[in-house]
Amino acid sequence: MLAVALGAVLLVWSVNYVVGKLTLTHLDALTLASFRFQLSAALLLAIYFSQRGRTPLRAGDVWAFVYLGFFGFAVNQGCFVLGLSLTTSQHSVLIIALGPILILLLASALKLEELAMGKSLGMIISFCGVLLLETDQGSPLHSPLLLGDLITLAGTLGFSIYTVLGKRVAGLYDALSMTTFNATAAALLWLPLAIRHGMRLDWKSVGWSAWAGLFYMVAFSSVGGYLIFYWLLGHMEASRVVVVNYLQPVVVVLLSIPLLGEHPTGRLLASGGLVLLGVYLAEHASARERQRRG
Repeated sequence: MLAVALGAVLLVWSVNYVVGKLTLTHLDALTLASFRFQLSAALLLAIYFSQRGRTPLRAGDVWAFVYLGFFGFAVNQGCFVLGLSLTTSQHSVLIIALGPILILLLASALKLEELAMGKSLGMIISFCGVLLLETDQGSPLHSPLLLGDLITLAGTLGFSIYTVLGKRVAGLYDALSMTTFNATAAALLWLPLAIRHGMRLDWKSVGWSAWAGLFYMVAFSSVGGYLIFYWLLGHMEASRVVVVNYLQPVVVVLLSIPLLGEHPTGRLLASGGLVLLGVYLAEHASARERQRRG
């Protein structure tokens, strides 16, 4: 059962890159992102209020969920869609795979973890992989994908900030409540844009494929994927769940070749190997440090 759930998360989130790219051919990035936030929050609120044993929102935590929703959802998922509209799915998934490295850097800056040799080596290798990735289209400064990659990196940084800052309230709320409150905060922050783009959208020109893509990104990726992922964290060791981070770039590359016509270059494959190797070394060093601490 756990293996099936883990495979489902991997597939859902990997397919999300392809669906996102295809949907962006019908809806512009800001419209897609803002609509996705509103529908995700509405669906999560419906699920949340249908649960009898739901965890109520504490008044003292409202501000915490405002900034967690901002970084973890408004910035993270917003920059994912905006970045994906300006880069390839293959570049996007490799940039996002850098997330654990950014989390370690933030934890070190906040004195939550020590930056030991193994972690530093992993970080250096991963960042070398990112630099190599930006030469995939020639000169890094003139790469047509640079802006999209930087926006995607900003979204990954947002999720990293959310992960570090969210530890204060994570133990007080269940996965559904955390996800619902964060998504609702993000939806409210994006609401003005959703109204603006909704008023300007030519609704009749939007085909069924665009609505199907939006539905997938809301129901399967934003809601189903996150809830299953957090459920897995409660039933499996984090070191086993994190396998999604290593396998997702492989699955996205394999899917993007026939479905998007994105053919990986040798540099992209080499950069992906460096990024994932660096992440593995840094996380392995971090895990050993936690074991020593007991």
